[in-house]
Amino acid sequence: MTVVEARDVQKTYHFGETQVQALRGVSLKIQSGEFVAIWGPSGSGKSTLCNLLGLLDEPSQGQILLKGQAVGTFSDNRLSEVRNEAIGFVFQNFNLVPVLSALENVMLPMQIQGVPLPEAQQRAMALLEEVDLTSHSHHRPTKLSGGQQQRVAIARALVSEPAMVIADEPTANLDSVNADRIIRLMRKVNRTHHTAFLFSTHDDRLLGSVDRHVRLKDGTIEEDVEHQAIDL
Repeated sequence: MTVVEARDVQKTYHFGETQVQALRGVSLKIQSGEFVAIWGPSGSGKSTLCNLLGLLDEPSQGQILLKGQAVGTFSDNRLSEVRNEAIGFVFQNFNLVPVLSALENVMLPMQIQGVPLPEAQQRAMALLEEVDLTSHSHHRPTKLSGGQQQRVAIARALVSEPAMVIADEPTANLDSVNADRIIRLMRKVNRTHHTAFLFSTHDDRLLGSVDRHVRLKDGTIEEDVEHQAIDL
């Protein structure tokens, strides 16, 4: 099943009288259960494409479809609903709430959705166990390492059981050891839950772990290659 699709999308940013065309007619499908890297140098359009596929932004031209539905006609409320239900996000800066514990950060999306507290706690603890952070559940982000914060962010992204997780440069602020751990963890979750993962990276060392990599250059797809991932 196709989770999300971009059809000939273009994105132009306006800075006063200056225009920057970040994407120039990109078409792409992400299928259920895929583990895909969007790869390319800085400025190639990786983050822009992730934002469009994650319904965080709108294309200047073209269409984004979520599970076969064109989202361009959705109201803001409906767009927010389907995004929260279907897509989880992991950011390079972690985006954890500093005054909340690891457990509370993972629970937060469920509390916003009105999930009863006991159920939210139970599900959040189960996910923290899955990312091997049970013993750190009551630690605030400042008491966690960068790798641990990113694992909390992954648990939070999974709490709504999304069809897809989008991770924009999830290893950018980590050393090589923790970067490898995060990719292994995402791969494990991908295989265990059959959740599609789409992550952007400028690091070609990570490409051996994916089933498919899409290389962007100057806002266009230069190559889209499926291959056998290294067993992590």
